[in-house]
Amino acid sequence: MPTFDTVLEANLVEVKNAVDQAAKEVGTRFDFKGTSANLELKDKTVTLFGDSDFQITQVDDILRNKLAKRSVDVRFLDAAKIEKIGGDKVKQVITVRNGIEADVGKKIQQAIKNSKLKVQAAIQGDAVRVSGAKRDDLQAAMAVIRKDVADLPLSFNNFRD
Repeated sequence: MPTFDTVLEANLVEVKNAVDQAAKEVGTRFDFKGTSANLELKDKTVTLFGDSDFQITQVDDILRNKLAKRSVDVRFLDAAKIEKIGGDKVKQVITVRNGIEADVGKKIQQAIKNSKLKVQAAIQGDAVRVSGAKRDDLQAAMAVIRKDVADLPLSFNNFRD
């Protein structure tokens, strides 16, 4: 029975490279000299540091440009609010999404069910497995998923006949 998995996975190697490039640029830019503007990556979270909200948005813009140049979709980033960390310093934590959350998985299941295609969707951990009798039905299911869940950079892998 043909199947495929719908997943939400960022290329973490490219994310690390983009963060490293952005940190290097922040360190060498003239307008950031003598400030606490910086960014660091730990596991799947990027923390931006700066002296003001404006500086944080500048560092965020640099990071997003570097990610785009390295073909990492910026929709993987989930930014929290900018928070004060003492004195006049601020920080912002950005998490890199990995894995489909339960509510998004249910939304994908419901979209497939409403499409009246002869396929079944099952949530398996942080992926959604779609199986059906015909390959054409699976390709139609991919189109339905892309249309209904356009706000996430979903990818399809493990396609089996």
